[in-house]
Amino acid sequence: MSNINENPVPSGPPDLCFESSAFLKETFQVDEFLQDHRNKANLETMRDDLGIYLKVLRSAMIDLINKDYADFVNLSSNLIGLDKAINRIQVPLGQLKEELLQVRHCIDGAMTEITSHLYLRQELRERKRSLRSLSRVHTSLKKLKSFLVLAEETFSLEVLTLERAVAEYTQLQFHATRCQEDISNSDLKDLEKVGHTLVCCVDQLFMESLSTCHSDRHGLFLSLSLYHSLNKLDVAERLYKQTVVSPAMEQLINEDSLRSFPRGLPTLYSKIINFVKTDMKELIEVSVEFNETYSEDKCNFFLNSFWPEVEERLSSNLTSIYAVGDPDVFYERYRETLEFLEELSKVSNSSTLIQQLYSHPNFINFMERWNLPVYFQIRFQEIVKTVERAFGDENWNAIKLEWKLLASETTWDCLNRCWEPGIYLMPIAHKFWKLSLQIISRYTIWFLKNVYFRFVSDKNSLTHKKTLATITKVNIFKDYFLKTTPPFKIDVNFLVFLYTDIEKFLEKLPLFQTHSISRLPRVSENIMKLLHNSLDESLVKLKSLLGNVSKAIIKHLAGDKVSLLRQVNDIPRLFRRTNRESPSKPCSYVASILEGPGIFYQQHGHHPQSGYWLKAMFSNITKHYYSSVADVLNSVQKTEESLRRLKKARDRASNVAAPSDRRAADDNKIRQQLLLDV
Repeated sequence: MSNINENPVPSGPPDLCFESSAFLKETFQVDEFLQDHRNKANLETMRDDLGIYLKVLRSAMIDLINKDYADFVNLSSNLIGLDKAINRIQVPLGQLKEELLQVRHCIDGAMTEITSHLYLRQELRERKRSLRSLSRVHTSLKKLKSFLVLAEETFSLEVLTLERAVAEYTQLQFHATRCQEDISNSDLKDLEKVGHTLVCCVDQLFMESLSTCHSDRHGLFLSLSLYHSLNKLDVAERLYKQTVVSPAMEQLINEDSLRSFPRGLPTLYSKIINFVKTDMKELIEVSVEFNETYSEDKCNFFLNSFWPEVEERLSSNLTSIYAVGDPDVFYERYRETLEFLEELSKVSNSSTLIQQLYSHPNFINFMERWNLPVYFQIRFQEIVKTVERAFGDENWNAIKLEWKLLASETTWDCLNRCWEPGIYLMPIAHKFWKLSLQIISRYTIWFLKNVYFRFVSDKNSLTHKKTLATITKVNIFKDYFLKTTPPFKIDVNFLVFLYTDIEKFLEKLPLFQTHSISRLPRVSENIMKLLHNSLDESLVKLKSLLGNVSKAIIKHLAGDKVSLLRQVNDIPRLFRRTNRESPSKPCSYVASILEGPGIFYQQHGHHPQSGYWLKAMFSNITKHYYSSVADVLNSVQKTEESLRRLKKARDRASNVAAPSDRRAADDNKIRQQLLLDV
């Protein structure tokens, strides 16, 4: 029989409009096939090619049948009598199956019996081990009781005897855990009593080593090793805390001691540091050596004995240092506390210990007692009230020569005050950064409400109303607003000074940004980028104010000048049929229009933008003046034409020539006056 893996589908002629392999794809779809080949040939051609390929397939199928026909015939002949052969082997196979099942049953029974015997043997082995351990427990208890007879009252033993007793007790504990089911309650009580006596003996050795002049380093190390063998290192830490640290801190950390020290809290902190440097020095050094030797268990007298006691005393006995009523005093105490903690970190001389200290629950609790949110709220009120008071001051002149307006000077001073020593605290740096942005924004809002909306924006426009409503709704310092409008009159001098101050702000804010960010804690690059972007937004807003200030200045300079231009319309009335002499000087309104800009130029001509403001103002006035003069000249021309037509009509009616020199003279006077005014 031919190989079944051979591809039975033949290839078609090469000139077909499709490839025959397309029909063998698992994803073959008729619609997709027609869609792919409709651009290669029309439907008639495709139909003909498919017919040709169908004939090829039929021919191939006939060849395949003819090729494998003999195999099919042989297969059918070989299957004759197969059912009888199957029936003949069916009975022997059934018998074999039953025999195999019987064998399996026998094996399972044997396995169960063996498992049961092994389990009993394991129980006997464990029982035997338990009894041996119980015997060893009795022997060890007897030996330890003989060791500790003299130590039951004084808890004092020779060092070698104590070491042997601790080693024996360690073995005793091991065997006691292996005979839990057989050991009696009396044995357990004896075991507990022996353990307590040994711990008391080690406590005695530990305290004697501490009380020795400059401390007995060997005795301390031996004591810690014995504690470690007894798995009682926490007992050593607790004992040191109760007998050494607690009495010393109780005497040192209290309100009376705080008041008795000349420098107050710094002196108290220095005495605590001195306790660590002197009284705890040997113990800390020995504990470090011990931890290096026994890496699996660690003892830390600094964190577990010293710091919890100090934190508890500072929290319970010195509640006055956490009072926030006087922010200056609170700042000094908090700063002194941070310096104390930094000095503690230096004394510990271990980065791992510092990390453990900062993550210690007592340390976290201690730092949370400093009510920094309330401190910031007090500073917030102080700074904000200063800003709002400057915005509402009747005298808007700045005190320092660097600034022109008191509002600008105060805003800048308050910005820097947020980051001054005595005010700024690093743990709440994010709050002071936000306050800085709020102060800048408040300065912007103050300008918008008191300058832009009053002198620049169209009060009837929808944008004006929406923006004003938004600003009123989002009052950054709404609880501290003193006045909605300034108590002084805003004139052109004020606006020029405001423009100058805003330019000064834009010049100094990058320096402020560098200074303030340098005082922030270390942050990621993304956070730093956000900080820069937030202040850059404030810079953009401030920069956008300059154009609005210029508009307000130009509007102030123009003032009522446009209304004065209405006097141009009165010039014809002054000269027509009045017998006035020909004009020799400009009208009074010209002097009135030029008076204000002249004064402005005398006062602010040195300003770089003064030329632009005057040019823009005169450009606006000139447009109105041109319109007014053009209207007057057109009116004069129309009057001349109408009088000319009327004159001709009268001349034709009366045949008498009337004098026209007078009317022509009046019109010339009007033009002459306009020329002088221009």
